[in-house]
Amino acid sequence: MSRTVYVNGAYLPEEEATVSIFDRGFLMADGVYEVTSVLGGKLIDFAGHAVRLARSLNELDMQAPCTNDELLAIHRELVTRNDLIDGMIYLQVTRGNPGDRDFAFPDPATTKPTLVLFTQSKPGMADSPLAQTGIKVISIEDIRWGRRDIKTVQLLYPSMGKMMAKKAGVDDAWLVEDGHVTEGTSNNAYIVKNGRIITRQLSSDILHGITRAAVLRFATEAQMEVEERPFTIAEAQEADEAFITSASAFVMPVVEIDGAVLGNGTPGPVAKRLREIYLEESRKTAI
Repeated sequence: MSRTVYVNGAYLPEEEATVSIFDRGFLMADGVYEVTSVLGGKLIDFAGHAVRLARSLNELDMQAPCTNDELLAIHRELVTRNDLIDGMIYLQVTRGNPGDRDFAFPDPATTKPTLVLFTQSKPGMADSPLAQTGIKVISIEDIRWGRRDIKTVQLLYPSMGKMMAKKAGVDDAWLVEDGHVTEGTSNNAYIVKNGRIITRQLSSDILHGITRAAVLRFATEAQMEVEERPFTIAEAQEADEAFITSASAFVMPVVEIDGAVLGNGTPGPVAKRLREIYLEESRKTAI
């Protein structure tokens, strides 16, 4: 059965959904996106994603396509129309279709943003088998642009990183710049040493993860020690544990980094506990 998707004010069967070839998202990667998880038919941390979307739009001097209340209504309508229980809603805003290709931004008075949303069903996503076994990662050079804090659709190199990991027979890659880990290809990265959670501080070097913010808040509330600073691959390989966070993976343990096995090669207690807390607390506040 076809999904119902949303394109510029209309709910359509996915086969009928189209965007102009002159859309700047297609031609220039001139767009931003968000992915909101759905558990039990409810949205996880929608408010956080809405705030980050507004920030991304502002940083690129791009118009908001609608209000947050309207965005929430669209999300809920897509959940209903697609009978979505567990999964994700992908949202993308581009600078729109100016009618031709030009490097200069079009006049926002005459070129409206393009807004697209669609659902992805992931039954049982909170019970991923990988959470029980942990994932393996390799390190690769971080050669992305300098504004990783803006959640743009410029995802070619992260996609290449995923493929490098796949070719190496592992699950993902951590990006390294000036000798220190920035983040994963589509997630924030952490290590644990002597019970202390270590993760890179917020800056333009990394995405300001919504799940990251929630997990660090929950960790602090649980009396866990958090240190925000860069760390190296060598330090990570000597850590007791490691994990990643993202909207779709939640908290996912890492058990191997560049071939070095962490601990006894199974998910550690800090990562497992944080995953439990995150899922429990997020379900309480889901809307």
